[in-house]
Amino acid sequence: MARLILLLAVLAALYLMFRRVQTVPPHKRRAEYIKLGLAVAAAIVVILTVTGRMHWLGIAATGLLVALRQLLPTLIRLFPMLAAHHARGGGTSGQAQTSTVETALLRMQLAHDNGDLQGEVLSGSFAGWRLADMDRQQLEDLYAHCRREDEESARLLDSYLQQRFPGETFSRQQAGTGSNEGMNRKEALAILGLAEDAGAEDIVSAHRKLIQKLHPDRGGNDYLAAKINQAKDFLLG
Repeated sequence: MARLILLLAVLAALYLMFRRVQTVPPHKRRAEYIKLGLAVAAAIVVILTVTGRMHWLGIAATGLLVALRQLLPTLIRLFPMLAAHHARGGGTSGQAQTSTVETALLRMQLAHDNGDLQGEVLSGSFAGWRLADMDRQQLEDLYAHCRREDEESARLLDSYLQQRFPGETFSRQQAGTGSNEGMNRKEALAILGLAEDAGAEDIVSAHRKLIQKLHPDRGGNDYLAAKINQAKDFLLG
């Protein structure tokens, strides 16, 4: 009976872990599946050891699996850092310049070379999700949430939707022109994709390149064009 209870408890724990993995943003699931696999392996070793089908080596193996599981988050963080270091070692010429716009609910990045937008949800039921991993229905739900909670986030998300679903309607709002109120130097530099030591010439040049891609008269994006104009005006005073 005790063994049966142990088996049921292990299965229940593994099921709960599996359900939790399903709620994690897609780009983070690989790490969670690795953790789940280690947990399954540890559970098998424990069961075999308790039932007498594996000797002391099973206990040692279980300890090793537990240690690996504890170290896994560190290793997951370390390998991307090593990859990034390797890429930096090869030079920075291949790094694409980007602009970053952040609101209460979203963070969006604009690639300067091709104008592509990539975004991440910062809060709410989709917190941690990348917009590229969300389907049409999920994006519609997120858009409705943004419209209820934060108008600025709704406008920013609308910029992404216009690019991903050209010609389609999402009950869009007017982008508005906005103002410089509340903007700071760090935010303005991020919008233009500039470093802290950027001078007036750098600001004008970055603004010119970006606005050529996004100006509404050229089929670009009203909201992002307005943000870029605001950033330039703020930095040039």
